Amino acid sequence: MKCTLQGSPRLPAFSVDGDVIIGGIFVLHYKVQTVLNNYTTKPEPARCTGSFSARDLRFSRTMIFAIEEINNSTELLPGIKLGYQIYDTCASGLVAAHVAFQLTNGQESVFLKDSNCSRAGTVMAVVGDSGSTPSISMARIIGPFNIPQVSHFATCACLSDKQQFPTFFRTIPSDQFQADALAKMVKHFGWTWIGAVHSDSDYGNYGMASFLAAAQKEGICVEYTESFFRTDPRNKIQKVADVIRRSTALVVVAFVASGDMSVLLNELASDPPPPRQWIGSEGWTTDPLLMSFSFCAGTIGVGIQRSVIPGLRDFLLDLSPTEVAASSVLTEFWEDAFSCNIKTLKNPYTETSQLRASNMVYKAVYAIAHAIHNAVCQETNLTTQCNKHFELESKQVFTTLQKVNFSRNGYSVSFDANGDPVAFYELINWQKSESGIMKLVTVGYYDASLPKGQFQINKNISWAESVTEVPVSVCSESCLPGTRKVLQKGKPICCYDCIPCPEGEISNTTDSLDCFSCPSEFWPNADKDACFPKPVEFLSFNEVLAIILAAFSVIGACLAIITAVIFFYHRTTPIVRANNSELSFLLLFSLTLCFLCSLTFIGAPSEWSCMLRHTAFGIIFVLCISCILGKTIVVLMAFKATLPGSNVMKWFGPLQQRLTVVSFTFIQVLICTIWLVLSPPFPMKNLTTYKEKIILECALGSAAGFWAVLGYIGLLAGFCFVLAVLARKLPDNFNEAKMITFSMLIFCAVWITFIPAYVSSPGKFTVAVEIFAILASSFGLILCIFAPKCFIILFQPEKNSKKYLMNKN
Repeated sequence: MKCTLQGSPRLPAFSVDGDVIIGGIFVLHYKVQTVLNNYTTKPEPARCTGSFSARDLRFSRTMIFAIEEINNSTELLPGIKLGYQIYDTCASGLVAAHVAFQLTNGQESVFLKDSNCSRAGTVMAVVGDSGSTPSISMARIIGPFNIPQVSHFATCACLSDKQQFPTFFRTIPSDQFQADALAKMVKHFGWTWIGAVHSDSDYGNYGMASFLAAAQKEGICVEYTESFFRTDPRNKIQKVADVIRRSTALVVVAFVASGDMSVLLNELASDPPPPRQWIGSEGWTTDPLLMSFSFCAGTIGVGIQRSVIPGLRDFLLDLSPTEVAASSVLTEFWEDAFSCNIKTLKNPYTETSQLRASNMVYKAVYAIAHAIHNAVCQETNLTTQCNKHFELESKQVFTTLQKVNFSRNGYSVSFDANGDPVAFYELINWQKSESGIMKLVTVGYYDASLPKGQFQINKNISWAESVTEVPVSVCSESCLPGTRKVLQKGKPICCYDCIPCPEGEISNTTDSLDCFSCPSEFWPNADKDACFPKPVEFLSFNEVLAIILAAFSVIGACLAIITAVIFFYHRTTPIVRANNSELSFLLLFSLTLCFLCSLTFIGAPSEWSCMLRHTAFGIIFVLCISCILGKTIVVLMAFKATLPGSNVMKWFGPLQQRLTVVSFTFIQVLICTIWLVLSPPFPMKNLTTYKEKIILECALGSAAGFWAVLGYIGLLAGFCFVLAVLARKLPDNFNEAKMITFSMLIFCAVWITFIPAYVSSPGKFTVAVEIFAILASSFGLILCIFAPKCFIILFQPEKNSKKYLMNKN
């Protein structure tokens, strides 16, 4: 039974027979020739056309170099020759699928296998492809046959899914790590407002999705996201270029394959955009062909670790005319470099000073070789024996490939459970030399194996337009301390307005989302970025108001003492004797204390001063009113005593007068004692009257106690006023009743108006009102009662006589 292969086979670009065949897939051309089929003849396999990729030619030749190196080795696969079949996929998923089927089926047009047409593939493993999309197509085809695929450049994070791609491995890190590295880089430089472009392929779409997710976690906003592919119509490419030109974001993150980036940069070169800081993925930042675009100077990106492969450069340069003539690919390359000595030729094929992806190819070949070695070779007596006739199956290579762990040229090779290597990137910067030539400079690294990925910069970076400072790319400037961010309606979170904190609140960090209140005893400064202790306010002796009140207090006390001295000096005169000199001296003494007790209200309140000021005021004023009340009663009793048969004065002599004063005063002392025992006044910090300052004041403790003290004074004053009114018309030249009436009117008026003024006055003015009421009532008493008598004693001595007193003239 004959089995016939359907379709025309695709010829490999390079091939060599061997005991074990390894497939290779690279993008040697960037386009597929368009053919219109008329359905009258059998379609030919798609042909590659377009730009020739010298870099991928280097990749394919690196694979050949590694295989030849292994074949010449006495340690790895001794006695077994590796062969290869290397194909060009033209960056096309369709061609990649065709190649995958061919690698699985073989090239023979007629074959026989038992009684049916099923057969094992002729390749044991595949290296490639250079892109994610064709690699995905291939993995879906060769995966069910357990053929392992090791890619050197397919970075799509989707390929780590072992449910979909169980036999896929790669020596280049997954884009998930690259996306995290790019997001951390953008965050590191403080860029929160960026643009993003990506290839419209699995590499670009999945990579950009991973980057956007990582950027969102870092608080980065994206102004625009544009996708394109190298085969898109020019108007589509122009649209992407125009978006970049018009954008306000100065930073552009490009998750783009090298071939796509070339198309975009060519379009931008026709009308270079304003200075943009390019952030690139490893797909294009290390491609030397793109470094001719001067407006991309300062580009920063991630790149595969630079490496050294001994002997590779000599191998690449050792192309004989016979080899070139035998290969259509090499012939095309030779024609492209026509008239050049290949050893002096400078293009991506000969650029081996910064081997990156080439080393990934090299490691992929060696990983497959080690897997085959572990499957067919055994170590015996310090020698290695390999069975070249062993019936090797691709599944065995797949199984052993999962466990490979070796080092080559100082670089370790192993795969995790997802078929991925340890992620380590170099940070690449495009810097212009003094001669104006662009060169790649490694300025740092990103190691994903360290906790949370360590991002390190260890060299100076050259920025876009050769500026010396890090460019600024933000939608809104940072909100300074003292303000908070308020998002702009319909804009991303990076676009906001800065609103000053409300009264009483601060923000002490840049870009604060909220303002917060200061502690109760603190208040914001003028800039609202820090809290400082609130100023403490009380009626201090240093204040003008306190000085004035203290001066009047001392003047009043001196006036009372001077009056007492005058009265004492003229104590034998009729006017002094007629007005109950004992009560007069006691009244003058109490008035002196009244004036002086107002001084206890000035100064910072303390526990003792709060108790003293209120109780002293209450007791002294009661003593004062009691004396006036005694004098009023004496006047009334004296008039009664002049009536025939009256002996009233014997019931209100000096002893009774003293007892009256003591009794009335004792009641106030008792009220004050109860107040002090149960709930005394105490110093307190008033934080409610003013938000911005603290009022030190004396709390009443018991309001009932305070008003009981005032009420008792008011009761005595009212009683005294009534008696004075009754005695005001008594026929006596030295009758004090009229003056006592006036003094009581002033006293009551002062203390009646004091109540609303006391309740409504804020802060220290409450104390000032209290002092004013004490001084005003005290001055009213001393002036109304004693001023007329002193005037007569000092200026009208003729009236200070018994004759005038008896009104005999």
